[in-house]
Amino acid sequence: MAKRRQLRGFDLKHLEGVAQLIGVDEVGRGALAGPVVAAAVLVTREFLDSRWADTNARRINDSKQLSAAEREGLWTEFDALVSQGRINVNYGSADVVEIEQFNILGATKLAMRRALEGIYPASAFQRTIEPDLFASAEQIAAYQPQVSARILIDGLALRNFPYPHVPVVTGDARSLCIAMASIVAKVTRDRLMAEMDTTFPGYGFAQHKGYGTEEHRDAVLRLGRCVQHREMFLRNLLAGKLDPAQMDFLRDPEEEVGEAPEAQP
Repeated sequence: MAKRRQLRGFDLKHLEGVAQLIGVDEVGRGALAGPVVAAAVLVTREFLDSRWADTNARRINDSKQLSAAEREGLWTEFDALVSQGRINVNYGSADVVEIEQFNILGATKLAMRRALEGIYPASAFQRTIEPDLFASAEQIAAYQPQVSARILIDGLALRNFPYPHVPVVTGDARSLCIAMASIVAKVTRDRLMAEMDTTFPGYGFAQHKGYGTEEHRDAVLRLGRCVQHREMFLRNLLAGKLDPAQMDFLRDPEEEVGEAPEAQP
């Protein structure tokens, strides 16, 4: 419990010099099926000093360390905090097509960018010169003051990412706002996978959430892949276990013969 209380202290320390802190985390990078989902949670010093944060920070942790019921309960509380204007929350995702097109790292950055864009555009973090008395009407209208916020992202630094950020390795176990983001991302993705289970029955998506459990692998061998499976992930997983001549079952049954469309950046 003492360790969990340190999450709030970590964020208070990183708020020095700025008015807001935004935690970002993702889930689903290692799954065999479904999207990768990222969430961004904005907090302020006022929130971190509030009774809610002081009382409930000990309940918040890396989403993987909490039960589904605990995550759902916290989601409801986060929703109330958003309604009260005390925090800001947004999530973004990248689907299987984008994962195949941009690889999992590129898709993860895309999901994180979409989550952050729902809070601030990337341009809000760019230093701009404030218009003076001699500025044109167009320059005055186009001016956007830089926001006073710091972004903490779980993991290593992201190259070629449009948002300036501070990487925090194992951030979901160290930062309160990152841990909150991990819960939002996890609950969001779990709900998406439960919906997917009704559309593609037989794979058990509602139970294993698209990860490579034995039950999931057996279902793929029995039914073949569906359009929500990540083809490259399946090939890497099963290549050493199957005769290459048997790998055709991974091919999308709706895929037409011919040249693949050129990937768009």
